[in-house]
Amino acid sequence: MGGKLLPAAFGAGSPLLSQVATSAAHGEDSPYFAGWKAYNENPYDAVTNPDGVIQMGLAENQVSFELLEGYLREHPEAAGWGGGAGSFRDNALFQDYHGLKAFRKAMASFMEKIRDGKARFDPDRIVLTAGATAANELLTFILANPGDALLIPTPYYPGFDRDLTWRTGVNIVPVHCDSANGFEVTVAALQEAYDEAAAAGMRVCGVLITNPSNPLGTTVKRTVLEDILDFVVCKNIHLISDEIYSGSVFAAPDLVSVAELVESRARHGGDDVANRVHIVYSLSKDLGLPGFRVGLVYSYNDAVVTTARRMSSFTLVSSQTQKTLATMLSDEAFADAYIRTNREHLRERHDHIVAGLARAGVSCLRGNAGLFVWIDMRRLLGDGDADADATVAGELRLWDKMLHDVKLNISPGSSCHCSEHGWFRVCFANMSSATLDLALARISRFMDRWNKATTPQSHH
Repeated sequence: MGGKLLPAAFGAGSPLLSQVATSAAHGEDSPYFAGWKAYNENPYDAVTNPDGVIQMGLAENQVSFELLEGYLREHPEAAGWGGGAGSFRDNALFQDYHGLKAFRKAMASFMEKIRDGKARFDPDRIVLTAGATAANELLTFILANPGDALLIPTPYYPGFDRDLTWRTGVNIVPVHCDSANGFEVTVAALQEAYDEAAAAGMRVCGVLITNPSNPLGTTVKRTVLEDILDFVVCKNIHLISDEIYSGSVFAAPDLVSVAELVESRARHGGDDVANRVHIVYSLSKDLGLPGFRVGLVYSYNDAVVTTARRMSSFTLVSSQTQKTLATMLSDEAFADAYIRTNREHLRERHDHIVAGLARAGVSCLRGNAGLFVWIDMRRLLGDGDADADATVAGELRLWDKMLHDVKLNISPGSSCHCSEHGWFRVCFANMSSATLDLALARISRFMDRWNKATTPQSHH
């Protein structure tokens, strides 16, 4: 007897989904993602929607994109098949988990260039992934069991709450840093977070830092890095250094990569360090290619490299993408010129927004890297009384006003787990100079209105 399919509403309801699918660990309820949704519903366009929301919550690098477009115009073979049908076959058929040797060599060379040759990278230790998101999650799967803890200094990139925990079942324990020392990590703060995790019954598997910092836009000092390394050695845990902005350092002090410290300690017999250090990198920020989904894990631990390569089968990078970028990054003259020019463009853009904000009466943490500034709007919480509304709720009210009245999507510090309320991350490299100037004009008008509203009027 031929049975008919019953409508979905019939019977006892839909079958259950997994705990992963139904958990709230996707993080999209955060104001960080909510701001993106508000932007998507009403995006600014100079012609069709001049009163729309300007997206300042997206850390994307468009300031040097013309260099990449120019290279591909002059070298069309890089984006093509290069060798006709045979080359098409090479790209289309199976690739092993190692990725293309030529591309890994080009990536190793590029990583050395952006560190000014102060560290070396072995192409055979590079494991390719579909972006840094995949690289960070892959490392978490390898280093931690469900229920374990990763210590992460605050403020930190809001996406980590999703990337590192949702599918892995791992916990993040914040290492609270504050503005008194420019949000630098201290051993005392690391120990406090470690003790907090232990008291909650969690095994700490490692520390994860971003260097340069997202959202601070600062490089980590060598002495601080040394302290962090000493701490992970003492506790016998891992260190993940996410260095996705390592090529976007545009002012002193220069980047000190953890790779430099590993090499330095190895020369002096510090063999207890290398096996616990892992670096994450991507071309999404420095090269401005988030759509290409190119990231990597670089580990000094042989077992981690082997396991990461096996697991990378879930996040492989297209052969065509690898071939195109291998050609581009292997061109020494182009790579050198791009790194130099991109730094100049970022410095100019950074200095421009800092000056514009200063004219409007908004100060920033002194930054030297990245695609954003960490702005201080603490005095706007509570109508001039610094303590009156210095809460998460007060910060989110200000964020909501910036989003819906001023029409700027900026990221509130609370979404970055900042322990001080009133700090915001503002991105400056994902738009044209004209759009940035409009955003600064909107902030200036907002600050003028706020100053008038909070300044006592004299009576005659």
